[in-house]
Amino acid sequence: MSTKGRLFGVSLGPGDPDLITRGAWACLQQDAVWTYPKRNKKSDSYALDIVLRAGLTLPVEHQPLTFPMTHDAAKLAKYWLIAAECVLDYLQKGKDVMFLVEGDASTYSTFGHLMRTVQDLDASVENKIIAGVPSFNAVAACIQTPLSEVDDTIAIVPAGYGLNMLERLLMDFDTLVLLKVKPLLDDIILLLEKKGLLASSYFVEKAGSPEERVVNDVKTLYGEKVNYLSLLLIKNPHRQRGEIIRGCRKKSDTPHDTLSEIPAAEENIA
Repeated sequence: MSTKGRLFGVSLGPGDPDLITRGAWACLQQDAVWTYPKRNKKSDSYALDIVLRAGLTLPVEHQPLTFPMTHDAAKLAKYWLIAAECVLDYLQKGKDVMFLVEGDASTYSTFGHLMRTVQDLDASVENKIIAGVPSFNAVAACIQTPLSEVDDTIAIVPAGYGLNMLERLLMDFDTLVLLKVKPLLDDIILLLEKKGLLASSYFVEKAGSPEERVVNDVKTLYGEKVNYLSLLLIKNPHRQRGEIIRGCRKKSDTPHDTLSEIPAAEENIA
């Protein structure tokens, strides 16, 4: 009886080969099939480009998988199924499959859809996500700005939720990371200008790649068509904070000499 191969989501970081983790590097040394996403048959694979710039070469067995840029759920499901059937064919032959992922495979990644679709076809397939560096962490390092300090709050959302949602988030969080800003960039710039946040906002495109672009004067981007692989990191120095309860527990008026004396309601507080 043959043993099925395993499906790996290999996180490569946002573009700089130096951000490939040792775990991901080890996976790429294995005897396995490489698969990688493309937007269409004629486009290049950004994820594959990262590993090629790292000095690695394609293995004998490799397969591009097409995932079109569309919000049509039926069309996406069709392509996910085609990709999953292709991957499953390798797995059922006992071959491990590495799916190359830019950024982190658990964060807004195509790998999640592929993994679920493969599991729908064969629940016995073993999947493994190799953690990686997300784009927003690389961007914070690139602009030499911490994402958070002490009690700061962070929200990381796709910009497509709309301006009303973004305006509320700006009131509730110290740092706001907006992904997939391309369709709404002009509207977001106007919102940031209205809120007095242009000076504390950063636009970064293709972080860590040779085409990386960092723009602090984001108003200059108004009317420009930017790359899909771009984000905005917004700091809100004007946010009003509520009361913070510091420490893992509120202090009790009654001292407790031993752990056994801690009230049951407090025992499981993390």
